Amino acid sequence: MPIRRLPEGTVNRIAAGEVVERPASVVKELVENALDAGAQSISVSIASGGKTQISVADDGHGMHTGDLALAVERHATSKLPDDDLFAIKTLGFRGEALPSIGSVSRLTVTSRADGAQEAFEITVDAGTAGPVTPAACPQGTRVTVSDLFRATPARLKFLKSDRAESMAVTQMIRELAMAHPRTAFRLQVDGHTRLDLRAPAAPDGARDKRLRAVMGDAFADNAVAVDYERGTTRVSGLASLPTVNRANTRAQYLFVNGRVVRDRVLYGALRGAYQGLIAHDRQPMVALYIDVAMRDVDINVHPAKTEVRFRDPQTVRSVIVAGVRAALRAEGPRPATTLADQTVRRAQPAPWLHFDRTPGPPPPGHRPPTASPGPDTRITPRPAPAWPAAGLPDQPAPGAGHARARTTPAAATGTEPPLGYARAQLHRTFIVSETPDGLILVDQHAAHERIVLESIKAALDRGEPQSQILLTPEIVRLEPAAVEVLSRRSEELRSFGLVIEASGDAAVAVHETPAILGHVAVADLLQDLADELLEHSTAYALRDRIEHVCSTMACHGSVRAGRILSIEEMDALLRDMERTPNSGQCNHGRPTLVELKRADLERLFGRR
Repeated sequence: MPIRRLPEGTVNRIAAGEVVERPASVVKELVENALDAGAQSISVSIASGGKTQISVADDGHGMHTGDLALAVERHATSKLPDDDLFAIKTLGFRGEALPSIGSVSRLTVTSRADGAQEAFEITVDAGTAGPVTPAACPQGTRVTVSDLFRATPARLKFLKSDRAESMAVTQMIRELAMAHPRTAFRLQVDGHTRLDLRAPAAPDGARDKRLRAVMGDAFADNAVAVDYERGTTRVSGLASLPTVNRANTRAQYLFVNGRVVRDRVLYGALRGAYQGLIAHDRQPMVALYIDVAMRDVDINVHPAKTEVRFRDPQTVRSVIVAGVRAALRAEGPRPATTLADQTVRRAQPAPWLHFDRTPGPPPPGHRPPTASPGPDTRITPRPAPAWPAAGLPDQPAPGAGHARARTTPAAATGTEPPLGYARAQLHRTFIVSETPDGLILVDQHAAHERIVLESIKAALDRGEPQSQILLTPEIVRLEPAAVEVLSRRSEELRSFGLVIEASGDAAVAVHETPAILGHVAVADLLQDLADELLEHSTAYALRDRIEHVCSTMACHGSVRAGRILSIEEMDALLRDMERTPNSGQCNHGRPTLVELKRADLERLFGRR
């Protein structure tokens, strides 16, 4: 079959298939055009999920008569003044959005330029552009899209319900509003206002206010501020405490140079930043802004411009990991406010308690509490093993049971410590600490588990890696590309205690393995490392295995639930928590402490 040129309408519809995936993608392209035009206020209105009508109005610079005619032609743009694709400063630059949308719908663009006395309008119906005519419009531009996919009705079959498409549009506006916090956004769905985000009166703190308005107070109140810079790469924004998490990545918002992106390198960096702090099946909530030099990122790898490619992805990843971890480490043992709210909501008065002479019967299966020992009765606890943390007593002080009150604080003077002073131990598992404005409940095993883990990791960071020498080198056969990449990164692997050398073109000789891993399947380890180095250029697998072993050692080396602790031991544990990074959660991502303010206690008893 001979080669032929495709008709103009077919070319436009093919382009539309790349750009116009659903109504939300149309809204994204039009809103990005408005942002590039310097709009301070953007109003979006949709009907029937955007299938029947989409309207985007802005107060930007607007367009002159000649610009309107060019705006609906393919590959016509004002956003590449010097044709430099390596220094793109705008969100849209391909010049495909308006003609692509117009080829599958009825598109009307009305605009009035800065300082112009008149507004003008142009209509594109299924790819056919009409003349430019006078119209009425305030300064800025209004774009109306009617009957989306009228020229390609088969595409309508692939759209979801009106509600689902409306939710997709809402989510898109939320993301764009977070990326551009100094711009006002308003969204109407079928005549009802769904979003109304005002522009801040002052630029200071605009981002934090917008994140609070979009992601909610619960996130903002339980997030740490991230601000970390290395070279020309900077990461800033908010990241949730590890104990505030979700089952999926829907609450992870990432922006690169003001652009909403979905990038696996960035998502992988978040997993690395929260490794050991959060359960493996949970995801943190974040809103992170990554700023890199324009020439170090390629935003032109996909027509929708939601994917990017970094020149040095490892640097970007390391900046994100270091920035988030530094912010979490600096926060100290901070309990999430959502934990207290959940505790208060779930707490209910015992319905079977009656404070009269004829109490009602207890519920089935209830066991009445054991009577307190009399003045002549003594409970002698079984001697407990030595406390494994440095600076704590080797043996617990004699006690009279598992709940003992403190009469005097350990430090009568000085500033009140953040976690207060221990007052009692409940069920040989939980420490009750009193603070000036409430109380704190601490899971003694979970808390000490984190303390031991951080101690092990700090020891590994301070000294040379401990490795075990194999009696005879183990030869592992791999493909040549794997051998080459392992040999090239042998020094990095040596820093973890793994010593290797190439043994021909298709094999690697392993001389030493990390001692902390114990008996390890060397062939499987090297294959995993090679696969990871070929894909990500970093040996995550070895680091992850070492982290996992450290976590297991900490779990078995920490004080167990059920051990009786003296007041001094409990206080020593609290002070260690205050000095230990990430002590607000255990190695499995569970909280180590819950704080109840005095106001929470008053709510429990109906005082508020």
